[in-house]
Amino acid sequence: MAGKNKTLAVWLALLGGTLGLHRFYLRGLGDWIGWLHPVPAALGWWGVERVLTYGQDDKLSWLLIPLLGMTVAVSCLTAIVYALSDREKWNRWFNPELPPDAVAGATNWLTIGAVVAALLMGTVAFMGSLAFGFQRYFEYQVEEARKISQ
Repeated sequence: MAGKNKTLAVWLALLGGTLGLHRFYLRGLGDWIGWLHPVPAALGWWGVERVLTYGQDDKLSWLLIPLLGMTVAVSCLTAIVYALSDREKWNRWFNPELPPDAVAGATNWLTIGAVVAALLMGTVAFMGSLAFGFQRYFEYQVEEARKISQ
């Protein structure tokens, strides 16, 4: 019996985490949390579309775009947590029918590569969404202060 492979789950969390692919792989299609993953990602992409359509002054996009960044960052964090779990813990979580030292929970170079990519992508997504949201918020505050002072 093969079990849930840790390396595959890490790459699914990294590349398809915003769609919940890692949750569907590990817990099946009946996982309701997996079905909620695409919602903030879709709202974030809608925010990107609003910026492209209406420009950076669109206030709704200020709230929506950081959702996409946070969703990507959380997916990367999930990939990191999965990758850094030891073999016994992984098999206890997702392969309880296998022995604790089963190969399915092993870490290899592909897992390490996924951790490096997750650290890079997660940091860029998190910091980018924070920078965009705060910049737009403070620019809005300056504009409102100018209106009041005139």
